[in-house]
Amino acid sequence: MTRWYDEGGRNDLPNLANLDYVDRVNRAIDHVTRNLAHPLKLEEVAKVACFSTYHFHRIFRAVVGETLHDFVKRLRLERALYLLSHRDRPALSEVALACGFSSSSDFSHSFRNRFGVSPCAFDVERFRRARRDQMADALPGGHRLAHLPAGSNPDGFTVQLRDLPARRVAYLRVFRPYEGDRVPQATARLLAWARERDLAGGQWLGYQWEDPEIVPLELCRYDVGGEVPDTATVGGEVSETRFPPMKVAEIEIAGPIDLELRALDWLYTTSVDDGYFHRTDLQHPRASYSKRFQFDRRLRMAGSATAPIVDEGGVEG
Repeated sequence: MTRWYDEGGRNDLPNLANLDYVDRVNRAIDHVTRNLAHPLKLEEVAKVACFSTYHFHRIFRAVVGETLHDFVKRLRLERALYLLSHRDRPALSEVALACGFSSSSDFSHSFRNRFGVSPCAFDVERFRRARRDQMADALPGGHRLAHLPAGSNPDGFTVQLRDLPARRVAYLRVFRPYEGDRVPQATARLLAWARERDLAGGQWLGYQWEDPEIVPLELCRYDVGGEVPDTATVGGEVSETRFPPMKVAEIEIAGPIDLELRALDWLYTTSVDDGYFHRTDLQHPRASYSKRFQFDRRLRMAGSATAPIVDEGGVEG
């Protein structure tokens, strides 16, 4: 999939509008991600991005590499896979409605068209293992990560629950974040942008929106962001979003990328198996790999790995 802002320009988009188009398409992507459980019409999403329907269809496909219809269908199926792999035998009707399908039969039909078998016959664990191997091959140094068995916690991870307030976040979106040094480069650009505006002292964030054990690495998105006040002006290649108040499960870590991966794996799998959480407590990956971080080119981080969780009032964030 070719994207002009990754590859240096697409002939079918005017260069002077490129940065503005990125921001407006990001608004559309954020709207879709937050509203997968609801109907998403082309006219509605185009309005969010401040385009006419005709121009939005053309620009979204040029920027993202697929039509809005295909993008929405893919995200719904990927979210369904996540629910099937992280919940205890959910009913197909429950998964279908949570992911925006009109019925369980509509979901099953779409699932079979994509994966060749019905949801009930699909081997989720085998699928995740294959994706896991792909992710390990893509990591610098070929980091290998085996699932920790129940009761195993060799790193001594401890979980704390925190209530986070509503936040306004300025961010750069990185497509194909597992290739090269795309994330460190985006971090450096955003840090330079923030320093020019005296905004670098706030909380820094990194959000991976997809589970790489479900979504092909070339389709993953990662947002590098920083909290900014309401008075800050955000524009150009930098987009903005707002997070509502949410409860998170948090693990403090400091070390290389494989420690971060172990922390996230422990948080989403072993901690569940050990009874720290129920599978339905950990939210689907709207920001499933969120963390406070300080990246350097050696791919080390200091901060915390966090996961949004479901509070008593419902899914937060």
